[in-house]
Amino acid sequence: SKILKVLLGVFVIVSLGFLIFGFFIPKIFNGLKGDRIEIVYWGLGREPEVLIPIISDFEAKYPQIKVTYTKQDTAQYRERLIARTDNGTGPDIFRFHNTWIPMISSILLPLPESVISKEDFSTNFYPVTREDLIRNGAIYGVPIGIDTLSLYINKDLLSAGGLDIPTTWIDFVNYGRELTVKDENNKIKIAGAAMGTSNNIDYASDIVSMLMAQNGVDLKNISGNIPAASDALNFYVSFAQTPGNVWDETLDKSLRAFANGSLAMHFGYARDYSQIVSINPNLSFEIHPVPVLSDRDKTIASYWVEGVSSKTKHQKEAFIFLKYLTDKETEQKLNALESNTKTFGEPYARVDLAESLKDNPNVYPFLEGAKNAVSSYFVDGTFDNGLNTKMNTSVYTAIDSILKGTSPESAAETFSSD
Repeated sequence: SKILKVLLGVFVIVSLGFLIFGFFIPKIFNGLKGDRIEIVYWGLGREPEVLIPIISDFEAKYPQIKVTYTKQDTAQYRERLIARTDNGTGPDIFRFHNTWIPMISSILLPLPESVISKEDFSTNFYPVTREDLIRNGAIYGVPIGIDTLSLYINKDLLSAGGLDIPTTWIDFVNYGRELTVKDENNKIKIAGAAMGTSNNIDYASDIVSMLMAQNGVDLKNISGNIPAASDALNFYVSFAQTPGNVWDETLDKSLRAFANGSLAMHFGYARDYSQIVSINPNLSFEIHPVPVLSDRDKTIASYWVEGVSSKTKHQKEAFIFLKYLTDKETEQKLNALESNTKTFGEPYARVDLAESLKDNPNVYPFLEGAKNAVSSYFVDGTFDNGLNTKMNTSVYTAIDSILKGTSPESAAETFSSD
């Protein structure tokens, strides 16, 4: 019986040992190992339901990382982003406009080779993104969509006039005049083209930037070519000068005028498409590359970028998620998910995905423009209340001053010095 008691005691001790090491110890270690690191992602434009499946796939692949996405209000976004980052309550990953780097450089972290190498970046993305996002040899963000200024045309109005798609500025000028309809009081009823004024043209500064770029102006050094800059300004304003004007300050803003069928040709971005359709689902329109001047096939790129905060406490995890976001398969899935909530998702930022959209006439023109696009600080729709807003104001002032009689040369001088 003593032997049985000893064996029973050993059994109890062993059983207790298994209980301790088999239950409590794994719980302790699993608790330590299973603490998930949370990274916060601030976005603009994209609804949470679009990102949730992407984040779920990522978290399934990397269970130790939790991603919290919030869609931010555009009002004072840049100011809020900088203030929150500086006081330690900002995001780990955030969306920013391609023109913002001079304003947010202090809160941007260069990306390591493990996220993307300069060689891969140069191969997989458009030249304009290299110009914008590579500074002093370092990459400061990666786009997961791109957008370029393109030409929207009203098919019915052009067909009624027996006109093809304008591919040169000479065609564009002639078509604009032919398609403009005025009443007996010389008031414009149908505008041929939205050009010439400032306040009632969406993307007036973008259009002026495009004209300057096509006329050989370096948009980062406008003062270096004042004659070409003044010619571009003069050409733009001529569309609103009488006699023979095709646009004036009394008309609706250009996007709404186009959607309502009272404008034949409108310059806009891919993001305008859904808004136009929502205003007028029955409008018959097409999208084409912008007209060109001689052999200068250039337009303006205005797009958003994902970057990593320089103040993040979770660099490794933020980099892992950013790399996942920029993978080819992720971008394809993101585009498909966005297409469920609107007409189509953002045009692909990756060059190797462009051909998959070649048969989509509503998207591909924006990618055609991306091949030779340049960026400009003179662009609308960036919500920055900073550098871009100041630059745009100087463009509008130059346009208005020419309309009031100032010479294009003087306007260009003032504009370039701002």
